[in-house]
This record gives sequence, C-alpha cells and structure tokens, in this order.
Amino acid sequence: MTSPLTASPTADGERWSPRLWGTLLVLCAAMFLDALDVSMVGVALPSIATDLGLSTSTLQWIVSGYILGYGGLLLLGGRAADLLGRRRVFLVALAVFALASLLGGLVDSGPLLIASRFIKGLSAAFTAPAGLSIITTTFKEGPQRNRALSIYTTCAATGFSMGLVLSGLLTELSWRWTMLLPAPVALIALVFALRLIPHSARENSSGGYDLPGAVTGTAAMLLLVFTVVEAPEKGWASARTLLSFLVAAALLVAFVLIERRSPSPLVRLGVLRSGSQIRAQLGAAAFFGSYVAFQFIVTQYMQSLLGWSALQTALAFLPAGVLVALSSTKIGGIVDRFGTPRVIATGFALLVVAYALFLRISLTPQYAAVILPSMLLLGAACALVFPSLNIQATNGVDDEEQGMVSGLLNTSIQVGGALFLAVTTAVITADGGDAAASPQAVLDDFRPGLAVVTVIALAGLLVTLPGLRRKRPSAESVVVARSAAAVADVSPAKAAARD
Repeated sequence: MTSPLTASPTADGERWSPRLWGTLLVLCAAMFLDALDVSMVGVALPSIATDLGLSTSTLQWIVSGYILGYGGLLLLGGRAADLLGRRRVFLVALAVFALASLLGGLVDSGPLLIASRFIKGLSAAFTAPAGLSIITTTFKEGPQRNRALSIYTTCAATGFSMGLVLSGLLTELSWRWTMLLPAPVALIALVFALRLIPHSARENSSGGYDLPGAVTGTAAMLLLVFTVVEAPEKGWASARTLLSFLVAAALLVAFVLIERRSPSPLVRLGVLRSGSQIRAQLGAAAFFGSYVAFQFIVTQYMQSLLGWSALQTALAFLPAGVLVALSSTKIGGIVDRFGTPRVIATGFALLVVAYALFLRISLTPQYAAVILPSMLLLGAACALVFPSLNIQATNGVDDEEQGMVSGLLNTSIQVGGALFLAVTTAVITADGGDAAASPQAVLDDFRPGLAVVTVIALAGLLVTLPGLRRKRPSAESVVVARSAAAVADVSPAKAAARD
C-alpha cells in the first residue's frame, strides 16, 4: 500500500517536502531513543547498585530485562505493524515507552526497575519494526529510500554512541536522570507523530491472526534470549541451560511447522529463500553482536585497568559516534553507486581491522596509536554496514510485509547481540575471573575475548562475500520470494520479464 506521502510530487523528485522531512525526523527520534536506552544504562549500573543495594546477579537484569523484552517480541511487533496498522502500533508503543521511562526514574526497588526496563524493551520491539516499515512504505525503493534509511540508521548508531557520553554526564548528577531523560523526548516525538505519521491500511486478515504462531514464536524467542543471557552465570553445560536450549529449539521447530501451514503466518518463510535476505540477517547478527561484545570489553579495560572515569571512557567512544553522525547524508549515495554487498563487505573489512588493532592494547594507555585509530575505523564501519544491511533486508519486499521483515532484521540484531556478548563473556571468565588477579592477568583474559570479537566480524565478512559474485541488480529486479497473493497480482508479462 503506497503512502499518501509517497504519492506527493516532492517524494518523487529531488527535494522532500517539509512534511516528509518531519515524518522521517519523528521516526529517527524514536530509533535514537531505542538505541540511546540500550547504551545509556551501562555507565550508570554501579551507582544504581549502590543506591538500591542490588547484587551483581540482580544488577545484570537491568540490562538483560530490556534485551529480553526487545529481542523476544520483535517478530510479533513486526507482524502487528502489518496487521493492525503501522501508525497505530508505532503511536501506542511510543506512548508506553515514555511512561515506562518515567516509571524507571521514580522507582525505589530493583524488581520494579527491572520491570520498567522489560516494558521499555517490549515497547521498543513494536516501535522499531513499525518505524522501519513506515519508512520503507513511505519512501520509494531506490535512491529515495536509501537516503532515508541511511539517515534513519545513522540516528540509531549515533544514539548508541551518544548514550555512553550522556550517561557519563548524567550519572554525575544521579542515575535516575539516565532513566528519566527519554520520557520527555518520547512525549515530544509522540505529539509530532500524531500529526505527521501517515495512515496505513491494514493487511487483509481474512485468514486469521495466526495466534498459535504468535504464541510459539514469541515463547521461543523469549526463552532463547533468556537462556543466552543466563548461560554465563548458570554454566553453558549445566542441565538447566541445555534443557532451556532444547525447549527453545522444540518451540522453534513447532513455530516453523505452524508457519508453513498457516493461511496468515506471523513470518512467511518464503522470504528466507532469498540469498541476499539471509546474508542481511546473518550480517546484522554478526555486526551488532561483535560491536556489543567489543564495547563491553573496552569499557571494562578503560575503567578497570586504565583507571579512567565513566566520562573519560564515554569520550573515548565519541570519535566513532561523530564519524557516524557526519556521514548520515552520504551513505545513501554510496549504496546507489556501489550496491549493498560491496558497501557491507567494505564495512566489515574495516570492522575486522579495528578489532584486530585493539589487540595491541597494554596496561599503558595508547590513545593515538591504538584507541583512536580503532574508534575511527569502527565509526566508518558502522556508517557503512548498518544502513546497508537495512536497505538490503527491505529491498524487493511487498509493502504489506515490510513490518515482518523489519521485525526479522531487528530480531537478528538483538539475538546476535545477546548471543555473542554471552559467548565473549564466557571466554573472558573462563578461568573463574579471580578478583585478586594482577592487572596483567586481567588484560591477558581480555585478549581472547577481543580475538573472539574479531572472528565474529570476520564471519560477517565471509557471509557477505558470496553476494559480490552476483551482478548488482537494479532496484526493480530485487525481488524477495513473494506471497501467493502477491504472485497472483503479477501479470504474465511482468512475471516473464522478471524471469
């Protein structure tokens, strides 16, 4: 279904109308808040633990609770946007996000804070795919959409980077400000969204709403993310962990069987017949997973071994965020010229070099020789990879399935982040994490973790390489396996042309 904004003359020309820009900026604000919230809480955790008297095991759930709600419900959130209307889902979820932010800044107990974080993750699981699908159905596929997606995803990357800096500043006042800050911003975005976000038609739901698929799919993702988050503490080979993985696998199998037979599936499996789609999903998991694990190690290294403050650590990441922000208007044109496979491969290559360079760290700060070059390479890689993955995943997908594909992509991102962070943490703490270990011993524990991060990025590069062997298709020929209804709408002449 084409949005009214897409049909306007300014949407098809070189310039965008003020209303079109306003729509994009509102969606960017929501994505910025989602990314900001993921990173901003990290620096505040020690202050939260002291103020609320939380143990380490309870404290980690302030982060994990958000990941659980976000990663576990993305598939449902993406499909809900298609079935219930993207505008409606986006507005409701954004309002819930604002209220949960307010609650998180006012609570006085650990369990209530964790609950507020879970609710925020749940709301983000609906705003993220709804917002992305609004963009992909509002902006015409090709240069217009590529430019919009490059700006949109740059806001996400910038939010993730700036969250560290803002958290370092706000925590100096009180950790509660890190929780409260998103609330007024989300409310302002909501006011503008009510006026600017275009109405979208709901998908025909005559085949039902696939409740069995929603239950099994959501349960499988919740259990998978929960198990991955808990595994480092409970033990990867423990009976509880293995049983949880087994049950999650059984639920995923049941989900696949249900989706193959459902007249209105939560996830149409035909989408995954596309090689470019699979590469986008796997690349997203490797990209975000490696970055989250890298950030975790670097933060520990700077604060624990170098003795840097939270603000100094945040400022060390700032060059990467600035580079991403400055490139926002350029990436769309680069993708138009070279195609997503080349851009993604180049970005992953830079990512591998950035991580490998950081293996040279020592107990003496080497900012100019190691840290700054790594951060600049990391910023360039993020600027190239993240927008390109979003473009590749959403190209050639029918409007009524954009929410579904957006949910899939964000699920890959969150599951990749949870899984690879857990794996890296397990590698770092393999010797038991002796609190009395010497600084050199701690540094020696960090190096295998950095090696794992580098290997994950290298795997992302290898996943991308097969796409380089294919001739870059035109915007009209990038077609993901379509639903039966979509195929029925294609004339024989057009079908023959595509074949």
